[in-house]
Amino acid sequence: MKKIFAIILAAISVLSTVACSKQEQQSDLDYILGKGVLVVGVTEFEPMDYMDESGEWIGFDADLAKAFGESLGVKVEFVKIEWSKKTMELSGKTVDCIWNGMTLNDEVLASMACSNAYCNNAQIVIVPKSKENLSTEELKNLTFAVESGSAGQAAAEENGFEFVPVLSQADAVMEVASGTSDAAIIDSLMAAAMVGEGTGYPDLTYTVSLTEEQYGVGFRKGSSLAERLNEFFKAAYADGTLLSTAEKYGVQAAVLKQEA
Repeated sequence: MKKIFAIILAAISVLSTVACSKQEQQSDLDYILGKGVLVVGVTEFEPMDYMDESGEWIGFDADLAKAFGESLGVKVEFVKIEWSKKTMELSGKTVDCIWNGMTLNDEVLASMACSNAYCNNAQIVIVPKSKENLSTEELKNLTFAVESGSAGQAAAEENGFEFVPVLSQADAVMEVASGTSDAAIIDSLMAAAMVGEGTGYPDLTYTVSLTEEQYGVGFRKGSSLAERLNEFFKAAYADGTLLSTAEKYGVQAAVLKQEA
């Protein structure tokens, strides 16, 4: 009899856990819909999220976030965050999602409900043009600037590079331009927009690629919004919106096909 009673209690516990899980998933969506605003955590990251001359957030990610918010029937608000504190900002409900060229690494996947990958990326080394022919071995003699808590910092650690953490990838590039650091490690999509001929840093260039990775969007653990975004990505890929938005910012080659 005790054994049967224990089995019944275990079954009730499992059903309760499942019910609570479903309730939690739904509650985050209800929370967003109830307040009528999706708050997106970003950093200054051209061509993904950055401000135009009027102070409006634009970019490949910013435009997609606005379109996703429209599909939900809510407004979208962008909040600038410190990248190393993104998980804390999300769990504390300062922001509702992280949509800022975020690499889908083990740490992110463990701490957030993540969308499917939608874009390819790599961590790439930025140096003055005078150093563009350095070998991979010679890079170990340089001091790097990296965004704190970023995939660039992880790449520096994995390669045993000496590095200084800064607040943003843009700051890392500035460190190289000013000569404070020998090199920086930033996302390849940002590198293409920020350095080289026709950019604000014509005397810098990008060289060795250290990693290959993919971008995704992060929501609070248990949120059903990740799946809603996956459906949005599929529809936007099918009707051409995803690629046309990417072409606007020159990142179409990095876009991943979204299976319907």
